[in-house]
Amino acid sequence: MGFITNVCILWNTVYTARALDEIRAEGKKIAAADIARLSPLGFEHFNFLGRYNFALPEIIRDGALRPLRTPPPGQ
Repeated sequence: MGFITNVCILWNTVYTARALDEIRAEGKKIAAADIARLSPLGFEHFNFLGRYNFALPEIIRDGALRPLRTPPPGQ
């Protein structure tokens, strides 16, 4: 279970960094205090039980990251 936990933390860290980069690229300021409160330990979005699908979309097989989800305006 330790390996899976580490994989989840790495995944969250990579995508958190990517999301922060995208926010900065949009010209928005991010307070250092807000970044300090981020944690890669959340894993509610991971399915530890049940069925798994390891078929990857072609873009992911080629080494790209999944696109970030952009929330609707006002959220």
